[in-house]
Amino acid sequence: MKQHKKPWTGTDLQISLLALPTAVWFLLFSYLPMFGVIIAFKKYHINGGFLHSLITSKWVGLHYFKLLLNNDDVWLALRNTILYNVVMLVVGTALTLALALLVSELHNKFLAKIYQTLMFFPHFLSWVVITALVWGFLSHDMGIANDIIVKLGFEGHKFYMEPNFWPGFLVFLSQWKSIGYGMIVYLATITALDKEVYEAALLDGASKWKQVTRITLPMMKTVIVLMFILNIGHIFYSDFGLFYQVPRDSNTLANTVTTLDVFVYKQLMSPTSPIGMTAAAALFQSVTAFVLTLMANKMVSKIDPESAMI
Repeated sequence: MKQHKKPWTGTDLQISLLALPTAVWFLLFSYLPMFGVIIAFKKYHINGGFLHSLITSKWVGLHYFKLLLNNDDVWLALRNTILYNVVMLVVGTALTLALALLVSELHNKFLAKIYQTLMFFPHFLSWVVITALVWGFLSHDMGIANDIIVKLGFEGHKFYMEPNFWPGFLVFLSQWKSIGYGMIVYLATITALDKEVYEAALLDGASKWKQVTRITLPMMKTVIVLMFILNIGHIFYSDFGLFYQVPRDSNTLANTVTTLDVFVYKQLMSPTSPIGMTAAAALFQSVTAFVLTLMANKMVSKIDPESAMI
C-alpha cells in the first residue's frame, strides 16, 4: 500500500530553524575546512591568494607521509599520545562512573548538588589559569609545594626538570578537570532508571552492592559502551593545553609530554618545517580517529548489537 507523504507543518519549520545554526556551524567549521587536506599532498608555497597558491603548488603525493614515518619525533609523540589516552580512558571511565554512583546514593540532595558543583567547576577553568596555579604550586623558588617540603626538613625539588613526576601528575590534572563533566551523563542515566525495580530488589533483601552490580550497571550498559566508543576515537588526540601549556614547553620534559597535538603545533611554528608535513600529521589523526571509532563500534555490534552506536 502506497504511503502518503506527510505535509510540511509549522512544527517542522520551528525544528528546522532551531537546527539551522548548528548546521551552519558544522558547514563552516567542519566541512569547508576539509578542502584544506589537499595541502598534505602538495608542496605548498604562497603565490598570491590561498586558493591560487593551493592550485599552483606542486603535487607530491605521499611524500610528507613518508617523512612522518621516518621521523623519530613522530613515533615518540605517537607513543605518548596512545599511552596517555589509554590510561586516561580507563581511569576516567572508572572514576566518573564510581563518583556518579556515589553521588546518586546521597539522600541529602542539597549536599549532592554541592558535590556536583565542586566537581564540575574545574571544567570551566582554562588551561592558562590552571598553568598559573600549577606554577605557583610547583615552582622551585616560590612554589607552595617546595615551601612545605623544605619546612618538613627535606630538600626541594625542581619539578619542571623531573620527567618521572609528570606522567602521573598530567593524568591527575586531566581527571580533575574533566571528571565532573563526564559524570553528568552517568548521573542523568541513573536518575532516569525505573525506581520500581529497586523497590522490588529491596523487598527481596538485595544489598546496595547487589543493587549496583545487578541493576544499575546492567541498565547503564548501553550508555557506558556508547561513551567508550566515542572516547576510543580520541585516542590519537590529546589536550593541547594540558601537554603544552602546563609543563610550560620545558625542553627537559619534551620526551615525556610531547604528544601528536604538541608535535603538530611545533612543526607549524617552525620556519624550517614544511606546512605539508603538518597537514599530513593532522590528516593522519583525523583518519585514524574515524577508523578507530568504526572498528570499536563494529566490535561492539558483534558482541551486543543493541549497545552499538550505529
